[in-house]
Amino acid sequence: MGNSQFWSAREPVTLEECDSTWQSDSEPEQEQEQHEAAQETTASAEEGEASRSVEEAEAGSEDQNDDKVDTSFKPKRSFFAARDLYMYRHGYPAKSRETKLFSTYANLKFYTQEIALKPDGVYIDEILTKWKGDYDKLEHNHTYIQWLFPLREPGLNWHAEELTAEEIKEFLKTKKAKNNYLQVYEIMLDFFGMKLEDKNTGRVARASNWKERFQHLNESQHNYLRITRILKSLGEFKFESFQIHLVRLLLHEALVEETLPNMLHSALEYFVYTIKSRKERRRLLRFARLHYKPAENFVWGPLRKEAPGGRTLIAKSSSLSEKRPFVQEKSRRNTVSDGSRSSVAAAVGRESASCSETGRGTGKQQKDQNSSDTAEAENAKNKRSIKGKSDNQVAKSLTESEDTGNSQSLAENIEDADPIETEN
Repeated sequence: MGNSQFWSAREPVTLEECDSTWQSDSEPEQEQEQHEAAQETTASAEEGEASRSVEEAEAGSEDQNDDKVDTSFKPKRSFFAARDLYMYRHGYPAKSRETKLFSTYANLKFYTQEIALKPDGVYIDEILTKWKGDYDKLEHNHTYIQWLFPLREPGLNWHAEELTAEEIKEFLKTKKAKNNYLQVYEIMLDFFGMKLEDKNTGRVARASNWKERFQHLNESQHNYLRITRILKSLGEFKFESFQIHLVRLLLHEALVEETLPNMLHSALEYFVYTIKSRKERRRLLRFARLHYKPAENFVWGPLRKEAPGGRTLIAKSSSLSEKRPFVQEKSRRNTVSDGSRSSVAAAVGRESASCSETGRGTGKQQKDQNSSDTAEAENAKNKRSIKGKSDNQVAKSLTESEDTGNSQSLAENIEDADPIETEN
């Protein structure tokens, strides 16, 4: 699947340059994200449930494999895999100058029955009429996959010819070629234990023989290379929605149903990244993150940022809900301020009453007008002092509360923007 022999100034040299899935991403709020993930889970579950037979439903659900993938170690992203998928999604930058002179349109001719695949000498009609259900042939023959799902990169069968951009255009104009291509896709889905439910959208579901085929697929990991090639080829021939439905089902089976646990790493490392739309890749990866165990070992994003205090946060976009804490804090401060003023007024009132009693007692004993005037002046000074101290305490309390609220708001509100959804 690699294309390392091609070099271009645009080719990435780091893993971060290869994967732009979360670049400038604006994630939805947690509630919205969970809602979307729940919808994905429900839709995938309905697709899987609809494909079960009555006998299987009565027998109840049971694990298809006792062997579970070991998740005790933290997986690591592969730079070579990321670069390979980057080159594919960007149309192979080193081949941007290719012309139709580099191709004899062998792939198109094969699909229109003009030539047979090499080296086996088998025509497309024979494959369409005789190969479906012949699982031994599909499993052990390794020369047909490059002809059935051609790519703009070399494969193991050096007799097969690589696609070119011009050949893809001609292929899409040829109705017979496209119809035969979809029939071949259905043959391979049946081999994997799935079926094509909608030829317009590409929706897939479990086939009637899914138990047997899933068990085989879980154990024969060389077929994961074939699935990656099939997904790439679907994208080359503009069947992007077919890619999404197939990857979604495989992720659901690997993570939720646990029928294909050995496929999980390939699904996350390769299958998801054959999809050119960043938005769709993020949706699939959020769904995967929701079900991945252990959650802390999920290394495919979204990117995490360190908040003040060493707390790790997932980047979130700003929204109206992020303004609510500020409104609530402002309301709380007003309430505290009103309550504090009432307390100050009450304290001043009590002090006034006490001072008045003292003034009357002093008047009876001394009956000195000058002393009475002095006591009243002292009382007024005490009132101002008490009110000033209380107001300062209230202001200090409000300032500390506001500083705390602002620091929490800064730690929780990290904003990004994502103006581009599809890689060109």
